[in-house]
Amino acid sequence: EVQLVESGGGLVQAGGSLRLSCAASGLGFDEHDSGWFRQAPGKEREGISCISYGDGRNGRRYSADSVKGRFTISSDNAKKTVYLQMNSLKPEDTGVYYCAALFYCSHDGSQLITDVDYWGQGTQVTVSS
Repeated sequence: EVQLVESGGGLVQAGGSLRLSCAASGLGFDEHDSGWFRQAPGKEREGISCISYGDGRNGRRYSADSVKGRFTISSDNAKKTVYLQMNSLKPEDTGVYYCAALFYCSHDGSQLITDVDYWGQGTQVTVSS
């Protein structure tokens, strides 16, 4: 059985930082691309950052324009854990953050392109102004 368990969410003031973790069991992130998504209240879930090891990409990272320069995805394949370091947080970053094991991730110049295999259960991030 595959499980993805996120942790590290919480309440933070604008300008602050949080680090999300996603621990996997039943699969390895050296076998899957992985990514982070978020869903703000009343909005659709959006891809914000992913890391790809497939097709020779060897850990290439992709990010949505809204988080470039502020959020960094990384992975520790030995620990089967993916991280999202979030700096300079803004109130509009508020939402439920989900990690995912992906068949594929890339970027088409305007948004992330992903194909999700498994979802985590989500962790709430609230940024106060």
